[in-house]
Amino acid sequence: MSNSIRTVWPLALSAALCVAGTGGAAEPANLFNGKDLSGWVQRGGKATYRVEDGAIVGTTVPNTGNSFLCTEESFGDFVLELEVKQHPGVNSGIQFRSHCFEEEKSYEHGDKTIKVPAGRVHGYQFELDPTNRKWTGGIFEEGRRGWLHPLKDKPEAQAAYRLGEWNRLRIECVGNTLRTWVNDVLCSELVDDWSAEGFVGLQVHGVGNRDEPMDIRWRNIRLTRLEGSKKN
Repeated sequence: MSNSIRTVWPLALSAALCVAGTGGAAEPANLFNGKDLSGWVQRGGKATYRVEDGAIVGTTVPNTGNSFLCTEESFGDFVLELEVKQHPGVNSGIQFRSHCFEEEKSYEHGDKTIKVPAGRVHGYQFELDPTNRKWTGGIFEEGRRGWLHPLKDKPEAQAAYRLGEWNRLRIECVGNTLRTWVNDVLCSELVDDWSAEGFVGLQVHGVGNRDEPMDIRWRNIRLTRLEGSKKN
């Protein structure tokens, strides 16, 4: 882990900062209109995305990489709330404060240089984990540093997600403090300085040569901008 990842702040202090941050909050806005994919763009992979019964449905396609349906807008400080229903056979995640560039991008990480290829989505990810590990709600960094906050030794958080059912998720970003919830259970709380803004993305993970199509569904995707949030 990077030296930039510091000890998580005590919950009371972090909560106080979040309350203070919401003083400049706007009204919640729907990122998805329930009818079509206006405002979204697909990056990476060839999984398919469609709208069905008021939800965005991502479906796996064999022999392709990770796919992401991304907002055209970028966001800085915000609260993102949505619901998800996941096939138990496919990994997924929700990107936030994420990026994708037309040219190769390099990042210095301690004594190493991380090179991200052109067109590669990278950034924070709210993990949707279908395995017995049960790390849904942990914070992973797609395409860059890997796991930042796994849910080791957090049995309450590990038990919060109901695989194959609709679940309520929440992501809160205030300054360099990132927090996640699953069904109202706090899962991750992390202080990290690498990304202050970026897009939101819905991941369909690659499945190798598995032919069975598997779906992930997202609905009621609402984002509340906090003071200082970036808007393209």
